[in-house]
Amino acid sequence: MWFLALAQNQGAAAGKEKEAFNAGETIIHHIANSTQHPLIHLPKVFGIDLSITKHVFMLWFVAAIVFVTITWVVRRHLKKGPVPSGLGNGLETVVEFIRDSIVQPNVGDKWVNTWAPLILTFFAFIFTANVIGLIPIFEVLRLLNHWMFHAGAESFLGRLLEGGTTATANYNVTAGLAIITFIAIIVAGTKAHGFLQHWKNTVPRGLAWPIYILLIPIEALGMLVKPFALTMRLAANMTGGHIAILAVLSLVFLFTEMAKTALAGIAVGIAVSIPLAVGISGLECIVVLVQAYVFTLLSAVFIGMVIHVHH
Repeated sequence: MWFLALAQNQGAAAGKEKEAFNAGETIIHHIANSTQHPLIHLPKVFGIDLSITKHVFMLWFVAAIVFVTITWVVRRHLKKGPVPSGLGNGLETVVEFIRDSIVQPNVGDKWVNTWAPLILTFFAFIFTANVIGLIPIFEVLRLLNHWMFHAGAESFLGRLLEGGTTATANYNVTAGLAIITFIAIIVAGTKAHGFLQHWKNTVPRGLAWPIYILLIPIEALGMLVKPFALTMRLAANMTGGHIAILAVLSLVFLFTEMAKTALAGIAVGIAVSIPLAVGISGLECIVVLVQAYVFTLLSAVFIGMVIHVHH
């Protein structure tokens, strides 16, 4: 479906003017947040543009799916009785796995019920956003718009079709999630040891005072590195997979232009592009789960580190 969308974009460009296929611009068009075509224009506040863009819409869309789905499954489970079945059984398995295998070993029995809801929310939101990013919903709509709807670029549908669908490939989104983890780390340390003691625990005790001149800035930098690592790891992995898929599919059009015949592009597509794209897509199906797991695991580890300082 990505291949069909690429072909549609290339065909539209060729109908307007004879330009060489620009793989970079095409790839960026399919993964980037469309700030030039926001869905809803809003005024700037303190120099910050608060307009509703494609990725903001995807944040709301994913949050709505997670809320509605989990609420429906839980209510359905409560009506049927204490023994879960079907989707309720699957949800209970996920909840127990994250609580017992990720949260409890890191934060301990005393704090597991305090921090399990946050870690579960992280996992559900990130996993859903990652999965939706793999489903070519807007690519299908883009093709339907080209063939049937003919909505203009400035219409709501036209603006909605601009940009990527994977919200977790946006560094602003992953930074927001990482900042929540950063705040949770401070709150966890404060709840466990008190505000002043939490900050005292950031450096070892009993060292000579000159050492603290170097150690305190290093520890402060280490606190900032944690959310930065969470931000970059998730966004880079989700962006890299989509770039790889679109790059190998772009070979079809590049070889078509180089050989001046569509047969060359078709041959490259059948022999190289499509098999590679299918393989990368299969790998991406694993990555969407692994990255949601890694983000939640590291968040639990960082929270547990400030609770159990003596370890």
